[in-house]
Amino acid sequence: MTSLTRASIATAARRAGSVTAAVLAVSVATAAAIAPPTSPTAAEHMATYIQTHAQALDVAPTVAAAQITRGEYSATAGYATLAAEGTNHAWAKMVLLAGGWPQSAENVTVLLRWMRQENGANNWWNRNNPLNNGWGSGGGGGTGRYESLVVAAQKAAEALQKNRGYAGIIANLAASSPTAVTEAAIWASPWASGHYANGDHWHYTDVPVVAAPASAWG
Repeated sequence: MTSLTRASIATAARRAGSVTAAVLAVSVATAAAIAPPTSPTAAEHMATYIQTHAQALDVAPTVAAAQITRGEYSATAGYATLAAEGTNHAWAKMVLLAGGWPQSAENVTVLLRWMRQENGANNWWNRNNPLNNGWGSGGGGGTGRYESLVVAAQKAAEALQKNRGYAGIIANLAASSPTAVTEAAIWASPWASGHYANGDHWHYTDVPVVAAPASAWG
């Protein structure tokens, strides 16, 4: 093969390579040009929807704003909450809870004074029987014992509800009557044989908050 022939072949090969490269470049550019666009983001979708479905509301300046009255609500502590509190004030509320009577300041005050008359303020949980209640305690004259202060509260409410002689007490507890009225009903009832000397032995000073041992609550 002559030098001229070899040169011609080489030239042809170079031309072919150039053509191939050009074809590949055009193919890549064409593919890039026809590639699908990226999907819109969620934010872009939302913006498009808002723009397409935009609404307007015109309110006359003479329209008065509505007056809204919101109801009130409250919560009453249950047995577990009161037992966790563990005080004489909590036990008084527990008796009221067991009887279905309001846990009002008047009612709690009366029960605290009553408890103090029976066992004193500092040992109010004596025999787990703060009101010296004979109902279901196993002891006559209020000398019995309950298995826990929770049971004692329930039995105190039961005793008041079961005996007709206590009707005046529960009527006044139900009405959250003034303390003097409910206390007079206690003195007149058969709860204590001495009737608390018709009030002469009653004390009116504030009853301090005193906690009972955790074991007393069961």
